[in-house]
Amino acid sequence: MRRLRSSAMVRVVALLAGMCPWIGSTASADDAVAVDIGTFVDPVYVAVAPGQPTLLFIVERRGQIQVLRKEQKLAKPFLDIEDIVLGRPDPGAGNEQGLLSMAFPPDYESSGLFYVAFTNSDGALEINEFMRSATRPTRADPGTRRVLLTIPHPGATNHNGGQLQFGPEGLLYISTGDGGGLIPNGEPARDLNSLLGKILRINPLPGLKRPYRIPRSNPFVGGGGRGEIFAYGLRHPWRFSFDGKRIAIGDVGKARAEEVDLLNLRDAAGTNFGWPQYEGNLVFDDTRPGPHPPKFPIHTYDHGGGRCAIIGGYVVRDPNLPALLGRYLYGDACTGVISSFAPRVGPQQAVGDRPTGITLPGVSSFGQGFNGKIYAAQITGQVWRFEPPAP
Repeated sequence: MRRLRSSAMVRVVALLAGMCPWIGSTASADDAVAVDIGTFVDPVYVAVAPGQPTLLFIVERRGQIQVLRKEQKLAKPFLDIEDIVLGRPDPGAGNEQGLLSMAFPPDYESSGLFYVAFTNSDGALEINEFMRSATRPTRADPGTRRVLLTIPHPGATNHNGGQLQFGPEGLLYISTGDGGGLIPNGEPARDLNSLLGKILRINPLPGLKRPYRIPRSNPFVGGGGRGEIFAYGLRHPWRFSFDGKRIAIGDVGKARAEEVDLLNLRDAAGTNFGWPQYEGNLVFDDTRPGPHPPKFPIHTYDHGGGRCAIIGGYVVRDPNLPALLGRYLYGDACTGVISSFAPRVGPQQAVGDRPTGITLPGVSSFGQGFNGKIYAAQITGQVWRFEPPAP
């Protein structure tokens, strides 16, 4: 298998956020190396399923999910829904539509249920439920499709969000972008009657007439906004993750600042993260303030050196990566530089931000496997596993 480190970078085009210049890592030492585990078609997410330690699932934006057993790609995809996913996007045109992510509930081994997020033929963000095949555990049953939620996304192909994650309490969290080209820029993010520009939280109800239940603990159940909303004031939370009872959100900025927000879940509930009044911790449009003071990010970075869009990752819990243990890992879509910092809950409490020594231009997403194993995908095709550097 191919191993990639900062001293041996291959120059490739970063496509996720358009044409971007390549720059090398500035790390003086490697915290990790990347091991190539395969080539795919526009991979945008890497997932594992509870109770299935030998399987790895690769989400391809065209509408397929590939499955690997012991990191060997199987002949047929786990799921193929190209016929209902908006046609394969052209990354060079800034189009961010397609199959966006997937999530397995904690009881997947017994229930066989899983969830996907994609843009449908109308350009809307759609959340669907499927079930694993009763006779073939490495295949899904397309006939079990159930639509949970459809969120209109008119007028633009970007800022869809689309991350799915089950939180520590077993509820399904969904990220949505602010609508992209909608005018005025970012207005849906602060509108509590819109599901755009938000983190949503729902409880799927398999087999019942209602597609999902809104948890009674959601912040706007009693009024003031849509009950599905967990947090708001986000521009394009392309990727978020959980670390115990903390949520970490990588929110893509407009022109000046990329940000990472990290809060305990109890503090994140009902939080306004500031967009469009703020971009990062900089004022963007003070004429459109949120109804509550925003929570400023724990980390921001500017667009110097060709940087363009944050790709949020995970707090590393892989004991085989001691140099990264307990650090939040993230990347930039254009430069591909993978960096990390020690997260502390509170404003501007990112400690010791530094490059890891790995550069993956066009990085599109990270994934967290069993025992905390870290994976990364490049929109150009490669999927990588992070390992400690050779002694």
